Amino acid sequence: QVQLVESGGGLVQPGGSLRLSCAVSEHTFSIITMSWFRQAPDKEREFVARFAWNPWNEDLPSYADSVKGRFTVSGDNAENTLYLQMNALTPEDTAVYYCAGSSRNTHYIFAATYEYWGQGTQVTVSS
Repeated sequence: QVQLVESGGGLVQPGGSLRLSCAVSEHTFSIITMSWFRQAPDKEREFVARFAWNPWNEDLPSYADSVKGRFTVSGDNAENTLYLQMNALTPEDTAVYYCAGSSRNTHYIFAATYEYWGQGTQVTVSS
């Protein structure tokens, strides 16, 4: 069973940066798409960014409008690690951040598309 483990969360001041990592436990062709989601207290889990994990998929990364221009998703398939570089953070970015893996290349903004999930890492933006 593939496991995903996030790291890199923490407390940061508004305007600051954080880099999240998601380690994938094994090489697998069952994951086509890797994404980041986040969930703030009393809110539904929302899509943040998507990365085409399969090396034959040349789709460009995709982002939610709320993070476009501030967040960058990247991946190292050889190292089995997904990253999320977050810049210009605001208190509205405070949430638990999850990485997720899917065997599909469509409907990637929907959490139900994903079969694999990490346990989440807390990001708190506060002065």
